[in-house]
Order: sequence, then structure tokens, then C-alpha cells
Amino acid sequence: MVNQVWGMPEDTKDRLAFTAMRLFSEKGYESTSVSDILRAAGANSGSLYHFFQTKQDLLMEVLRRYRDGIYPMLLVPAWDGVSDPIERVFALLAQYRRALVGSECFYGCPIGNLALELHEPDPPVRDLIAVNFNGWVDAIERCYIEAGTRLPDDLDRRGLAIFTLTTMEGGVMQARTHRAIEAFDRSVEMLRDYVRRLETEAASNQIRGKGKP
Repeated sequence: MVNQVWGMPEDTKDRLAFTAMRLFSEKGYESTSVSDILRAAGANSGSLYHFFQTKQDLLMEVLRRYRDGIYPMLLVPAWDGVSDPIERVFALLAQYRRALVGSECFYGCPIGNLALELHEPDPPVRDLIAVNFNGWVDAIERCYIEAGTRLPDDLDRRGLAIFTLTTMEGGVMQARTHRAIEAFDRSVEMLRDYVRRLETEAASNQIRGKGKP
């Protein structure tokens, strides 16, 4: 998920949560200490523990905010002015590309980063990470469903949405590793080529169907 522009809310709970979102994204969960969060948020320990008993509770709040923010923080800006359902898929991927280029390929998907960093997270954390991934896949699956007859009738549209997420996460990871955008671009172009082939297949099937007696 692409990070939003980080502001500093006035509400203490919001300030702590948004600061944790930023620091977990920039430094990683394990490398971010409670004192780092307090210092950056301009809060004291009493304020933090009033809202969150543990650092993991704060992580859970961060994951809930990513879950609830998928549309306002991610999809709405990516899809502004884009009505074609298949182009919406690639508009979203283009937003990740902009995040990579703007950060000189230091950007990492916050949910993907946490999934990789937390090797065996507690079940509630793992469940919320899964919910975030599923929300992303749900949105892309709806795009492929809305494409209707442009794609083959027997296409596993959920599977294609999962493949799209895998393309994005893998492209981001390789771009970060190489500090270059080429791997991301080639991954997205291969996905684009595959979708074009699916569209061609669907069109051919429709022509053959019309020709049947």
C-alpha cells in the first residue's frame, strides 16, 4: 500500500498512530522503539500507554488504519479520472511506481514490509496483515469482474488479482534491492502483456461463438 502524505494530527491517539505508521514504514517495526515514536510524536509515555498497552497494540492500530484507509489513501487518488476497469489496475500500479521513483527506489509497501519482517507474528497481527492484502486483492478483483466480456468467461479473476498483487510486491522488492526501477517496469509490462493476450483470447472466443450455427 502506498503511504499517504504524512501530517501531524492534533489528537494524541491519532498523532501516535500516524507517527508509528511513518516510522514502521521508514525504519521497520522491530527497529522502531517506543521512545522513537514518543519523541517523533511529541508525546509522553503516559499518553501512549493510555491508548496502547503494548507496542504490538500500536501495530494493530496501524494495521487497522491501513485496512480502513485503502480507499481514501490508496484507491481514490490512484483512480481519479480513470473509469476503465482494466486501466484502473495499471493506474494503481503506476502510483506505486511514482512512490518508487520519488524515493529513489527506497520505497517499500508498508504491508509487504511487515509481512516479510515479522517472521512469525502473533495470530491477531497476521490476521490483520492478511485482511490488508485481501482488501487490495478484492479491489483489483472487482476491476477484472467489471471488465466483463473483455476477459475470457472462464478466467479465474480472483487468481489474476492475486497475481497482480504478487507482481506489484515482487517488483517493489526488486526495485528496492537494485535501487533501480527497471525490474518493476518489466514486471508490470509482462502483466500488461498477459492481460492484453487475455483480451485477445476473449475477443476471438466471441467471434467464434457468433459464427456457430
